[in-house]
Amino acid sequence: MVRDAEKLLIIGGSDAGISAALKAKELKPQLRVQVLLADEYPNLSICGLPYAVSGEVPNWHSLAHRDLQELTSTGVEFQMNMIAKKIDPQQHEVIAHSFAGELQIYHYDHLVVATGAKPKLSGITGIDLARTQQQNSKVRVLHTMADYFALETNLTTNSVQNVAIVGSGYIGIEMAEALQKRHLNVTIFQRGAEILSTVDADLGQIVHQKLVANDVQVATNLTVSEINETETKVKVVGVNADQKINTYDFDLALVVVGVQPNTDLLVAAGSKTGIAGAVKVDQYMQTTLPDIWAAGDLVETKHHLLGKAYLPLGTTAHKQGRTAGFNVAGVPRTFKSSIGTQVLKVFDLVVARTGLLAKEAIQADFAPFTVTTDVDDHKAYFPGAHKIKIRITGDQHTGRLLGVQVIGYYGSEVAKRCDIFAVAIFNNMTVAEISDLDLSYSPPVGSPWDAVQIATQNWEQQSLKY
Repeated sequence: MVRDAEKLLIIGGSDAGISAALKAKELKPQLRVQVLLADEYPNLSICGLPYAVSGEVPNWHSLAHRDLQELTSTGVEFQMNMIAKKIDPQQHEVIAHSFAGELQIYHYDHLVVATGAKPKLSGITGIDLARTQQQNSKVRVLHTMADYFALETNLTTNSVQNVAIVGSGYIGIEMAEALQKRHLNVTIFQRGAEILSTVDADLGQIVHQKLVANDVQVATNLTVSEINETETKVKVVGVNADQKINTYDFDLALVVVGVQPNTDLLVAAGSKTGIAGAVKVDQYMQTTLPDIWAAGDLVETKHHLLGKAYLPLGTTAHKQGRTAGFNVAGVPRTFKSSIGTQVLKVFDLVVARTGLLAKEAIQADFAPFTVTTDVDDHKAYFPGAHKIKIRITGDQHTGRLLGVQVIGYYGSEVAKRCDIFAVAIFNNMTVAEISDLDLSYSPPVGSPWDAVQIATQNWEQQSLKY
């Protein structure tokens, strides 16, 4: 009797799921790899949706990291529009159903769960996720291709002119720019004192000013507590710091206040969870259930400085999925860690961060010392030089680099300069050791001491005074 081929089943076809599928199939070609997709859009860059909305990416099909033909040419199989409903770890089975309700049972030898995250709507009455997905809704989220298509349907009607964005993180700010590029009146709401809470407030203020300069209204210190739809309008109800209730009318509201791990399948199967309710995995991305791995926005992340964290980032999901694929194929590989490196473009401004903010370093029992340096992005005598603001946080006692924030002009290599610091943190370097790095130099693009080294030398000098 010929035994069926060893089978890897993957639930989810975005960053982590596809990375796991491709790596496992590459390393073990005889492995049968099957991916269950809740829609029919595998390997699309959801992070790119704001640029499809703005029109900077004119065709949403271009958002595919790889098209279906390229994916299937590797031998990976796809089951589209198939929703997983239950995992049976004892029987090594997954029960799923199609959109038409037809049940299907899939057997696996190895299972990778990559169901990602789902939008947060908690604390806002009057809406729920199911309502945002209805065709006639004037309240939207932006997390899937279905969300994008629904939003586009709203935006192509002549009745939408005034749009509310609830949430001022990365997606909220990117969408504010995208909708402004479509000549809409945009108001962005933030419950805290300043937008973009992933950086220090004064850097968030620079982003705030950039939005206002580009005709985006910004309302801070206002917590949206309720959103109600009428036949013609969306009423957004907010409470300010003085507990005064304010009501605003819009044609459309986009709610992007964050995400939470989509763990229902694994929790029901008995998997253990940790921080933020995310699934616990070991360094090989294996869950507490036999022969089941998990990767991406549904799992706890090993953080290089904090130990454990919940960090739903696309870059992390790709790495974790790849790690799971290695181990499923029998090639031991560990997920080393994340340090939360992130970057955002806002009109002609770029802001990036890596590692810890000073307040986060204090909570992690470091002794942070922070210095901010304004430095030219290249030699000032060559035309077109712009100032970059580099904020370095290092440990006062050991000199170890803990975190960096960088903000500057689009074209000043803000992201790549932040990446130098990310590599340094990952390798436990001190602030002083960055001056020893052999970095490239030419007057149009840098200086003999690069901007990152001038900033670290300033930190050294200032730290000696304390």
